[in-house]
Amino acid sequence: MLSWLNKIPGRGYLLVGVMIFGVANSVTRKLMDIGANNLIDGRNPISFCNVLFVGNLCALIALIGFYYPQLKPKYFRNLSSKSWSYLLLVALLSGALAPALFFGALGQTAVNNVVLVGRIEPPLILFLSVIFLQARVNGWVVSGAIVSAIGVVLTVVLQPPQNEMMQMSAFQLGIGETMAIAGAIFSAIANIISQVSLKNVPLGLFNVVRTGFGTVVFFAIASSLFGIEHFMDVSSPFLWKWMIFYGTVIVVIGQLSWFAGLKRSNASEVSLANSFNPIAGVLAAFFVLGETPTAAQYMGGVVILGGIILNQIGIVKQNKLSVKPDIPSSEKFKSSPGFKGV
Repeated sequence: MLSWLNKIPGRGYLLVGVMIFGVANSVTRKLMDIGANNLIDGRNPISFCNVLFVGNLCALIALIGFYYPQLKPKYFRNLSSKSWSYLLLVALLSGALAPALFFGALGQTAVNNVVLVGRIEPPLILFLSVIFLQARVNGWVVSGAIVSAIGVVLTVVLQPPQNEMMQMSAFQLGIGETMAIAGAIFSAIANIISQVSLKNVPLGLFNVVRTGFGTVVFFAIASSLFGIEHFMDVSSPFLWKWMIFYGTVIVVIGQLSWFAGLKRSNASEVSLANSFNPIAGVLAAFFVLGETPTAAQYMGGVVILGGIILNQIGIVKQNKLSVKPDIPSSEKFKSSPGFKGV
């Protein structure tokens, strides 16, 4: 009955996943705005903490159902204590801290800023890969990373003064932009750790543990910082009504489409798909929220786009010269950058 799904090429699934992940920031902000207009005793029931916590629960349920065969006790027992330590560290960085910072950034600055500033992650991953993984890249890829990083810097430093700014040496950075940069750094570090130390961990177990542990850690940190009463609206029917939509579209369909695309695609196709993420994010901010890019965002975005083009040229040239086998799907997923809603 669903055999037609197997006829869809990997690029099709990747496109669906990227489009969904691209709108994740805008949908999250829209849900927060909806909650702000439907307060419960003066509280926003769709606060970023509630969205992240409940969204992670939805993701965890979906991942357990999808990867159930990989979650047998023997797989957990086969992990060494060292692998568990690295796995929990990755879960802390990419399952709790990075998403919390990205969600916090959405509450502090424009969605376009979060989308564009978040593009600092791929250059960071490349830099760390060269240092720790001895990755061999050509000049085109390096140039693309440098140009993209310059685009991110332009997006940040050319922003008009905001109410809440942080002084960083000679520059002033907005709180939201700073949180987005920190989230990208944590995500990039987690990426490298997973590639160096978690190559033999099954993909399903990796994602279930990361999501589950990340959810618990985030709940513990938020409760200690804001108090357990911060989650008193987590059972609100109004919240769950919207989270069913969020969880189904952003979390379940988005993640499963991405997984399906990874199984049917090579590394070049995955990299190309990821390059469309900022474009989808900026378009979503315009159509969902009515955000028009500022001069700084236009300038930074154009430079970032130039960096992406240089990067793709480098990857194409590198693949023509390389005879190395393609990256396994599990590694492509673990290393795929970008905010995915949770």
